[in-house]
Amino acid sequence: MGRVVAAAVYNQGKRIADIALHEAQSWASKPDHLVWIGLQEPSVEELACLKRQFGLHELAVEDALAQHPRPKLETFGDALFLVVYSPVPDHERLEFAETQIFAGNGYVISARYGASASYSQVRRHCEARPLLLAHGEDFVLYALLHFIVENYRPVIGEMHGELERAETGVLTHAPSHAEIERIHGLRRDVLRLHRYIAPMVEICHDLQNLEFPFIDPNIRPYFRDVAIHANRLLQDLNTLRDIGSYTIEMGLLLEASRQSVVQRKFAAWAALLAFPTAVAGIYGMNFRYMPELAWHYGYYGALAFIGFGCAAFYANFKRLGWL
Repeated sequence: MGRVVAAAVYNQGKRIADIALHEAQSWASKPDHLVWIGLQEPSVEELACLKRQFGLHELAVEDALAQHPRPKLETFGDALFLVVYSPVPDHERLEFAETQIFAGNGYVISARYGASASYSQVRRHCEARPLLLAHGEDFVLYALLHFIVENYRPVIGEMHGELERAETGVLTHAPSHAEIERIHGLRRDVLRLHRYIAPMVEICHDLQNLEFPFIDPNIRPYFRDVAIHANRLLQDLNTLRDIGSYTIEMGLLLEASRQSVVQRKFAAWAALLAFPTAVAGIYGMNFRYMPELAWHYGYYGALAFIGFGCAAFYANFKRLGWL
């Protein structure tokens, strides 16, 4: 069963009464009155009640009961149906909560699904500005869209800080498997955010251009303002996507560089060990006639030759930076 978060009627920007759902249409039909209803996960019965009262289009109500892959705006006569999404951070996962908005002459209905932020603060903000709220449905629609778009800003800011820390981390140490997975997860979330924010720009452009009786030309610039904010968020997301890609590339390059250093060190130590092994192997072949076998100082001379050769190898590798 759904929950009616708030249902109120306004006149000239002032709240005059809280109402029940079955009273909504009688108030909305009065001149200069606005019914603003906020629902959380409404039931089929509640949507049917609103459909009967406001004449909501059958396809709009049917659409409201379905799942939607991305935000959208549809028109049904003189009424609008919008689907938008709000980000919901859940520890290291990012979820999205759907909001459906019905708007028409004399009414605005918002239905939240999931754990998105409550729109009660949007209502308080609008009620604190009665001159703008007096415009009616269009200003409420703007306020809801503006609030939804602004909900993305702290999420993007937190992701920006996390990616910057990851970028700094790969400069100091080789990224672990968990860190690489987290960076990939952040890049995936960036793409998901882009998927839900980009249509908001199109929706706001449509609201600027649609000819609806309840959209005042004086409010159209407010929708343009929401589109500007959404475009800025898209630019931030493009920056985050680049940071994520550069971080992964930098980590791979630095790891390849570290492995190259290790390989050079292994090669240098192998050469140092190979030299005395080769000398000892030659003199350990036990042939009868070999130079220096009868020499009194041959053993010490061979050790000195090995020591001198190893020192020369070490100095040369040190000069080359291999050790």
